[in-house]
Amino acid sequence: MTPAEKNWAGNITFGARRLRTPGSEAELQEIVAAGTKVRALGTRHSFSTVADTAGDLVSVSGLPRTVDIDREAGTATVSAGLRFGEFADELHQNGFALHNLGSLPHISVAGACATGTHGSGVGNTSLAGAVRALDMVTADGTTARLTRGDADFPGAVVALGALGVVTRLTLDLVPAFDVRQWVYEDLPQARIGDRAGFDEVISAAYSVSLFTDWRGGPVNQVWLKQRVGADGPAEAPAEWLDARLADGPRHPIQGMPAENCTRQQGVPGAWHKRLPHFRLEFTPSNGDELQSEYFVARSDAAAAFAAVDRLRDRIAPLLQISEIRTVARDDLWLSPASGTDSVAFHFTWVQDIAAVTPVLGAIEEALAPFGARPHWGKVFTTAPETLRTLYPQYAGFEKLMAGFDPAGKFRNDFLDRHFPQ
Repeated sequence: MTPAEKNWAGNITFGARRLRTPGSEAELQEIVAAGTKVRALGTRHSFSTVADTAGDLVSVSGLPRTVDIDREAGTATVSAGLRFGEFADELHQNGFALHNLGSLPHISVAGACATGTHGSGVGNTSLAGAVRALDMVTADGTTARLTRGDADFPGAVVALGALGVVTRLTLDLVPAFDVRQWVYEDLPQARIGDRAGFDEVISAAYSVSLFTDWRGGPVNQVWLKQRVGADGPAEAPAEWLDARLADGPRHPIQGMPAENCTRQQGVPGAWHKRLPHFRLEFTPSNGDELQSEYFVARSDAAAAFAAVDRLRDRIAPLLQISEIRTVARDDLWLSPASGTDSVAFHFTWVQDIAAVTPVLGAIEEALAPFGARPHWGKVFTTAPETLRTLYPQYAGFEKLMAGFDPAGKFRNDFLDRHFPQ
């Protein structure tokens, strides 16, 4: 490893002794079997130390590319190291789509699923919700396959790299579809001041995102991603719920170039060209930042918004932008949306961890009555003993870790802190 081996945002310098990029599964098996400490590394978009290790970091980006579409089963088996933007078009050209995508098409499928990463939509689960099966190399260098319906499967999808190095995932597909994207500005906060109002806004399209700077005024932007022919007309009204239609393309962060973002203003495009906020060919988001995110039950969204809003004087000076999205419930043990239709409050901060950390503590305290679950791949300070109360299968996952990795080969400081032996 060199001093340049950092995560995408630059807030984490990896402590691994070396980075390995095997070119075959057999080589990966040898590396894992011979290693004492091993962690899988994706596209480095996590802001926490979830991927770090004092041993060997292993990237699966060098494994042979696989995109195997099973038309009869309605699935695609893909290489774990592929970025969503690298195979989505192939799915589309074959008449298929994934049910949802995250803000960035730049993230790897395995890393996104392992940390519970998501897009938005009241009917859309996280990206991990599409996983039907996964293949991985386990601690002794052998391979294992887990399939939906297996007893251990719900604990193995959002698994934080704790069970093995995932090599392939089989994903559920849906028929390909097109999307129109509209941006509205200055939505009055009163429109989301109660549960009914919040639900009206957040349910207005296939995928909805609210962007706010927490400065006490209206919600800055609402991004509506409508399925063509299903969610609304080809033209959007100039006003909607007292918000006004943007007169040109927008970036969520004022002053950032809108050309980095996916096409707006109602121009129809394939699902993978509209569901992400950012285009694959451009630098994603901002980069020089920290990110945090907290999930609460959708039924508590309006009250949680009000609780966070009371902290706006502390939040706003450190914030670049905040995004609010919905995630449908799933049954995956460590998914932040496990068992609960959820709303996720996302914060993109300036990169000043010393200043941000106490504000995180205040947000976590404000959201504690709502059982807020933090995103595993982002910055948070929630205590392990609190996390244990938020996930009914926390102990079950610890047992699963012990069964798959009794010697702790895949453990690191992050796992030791949150899942102590």
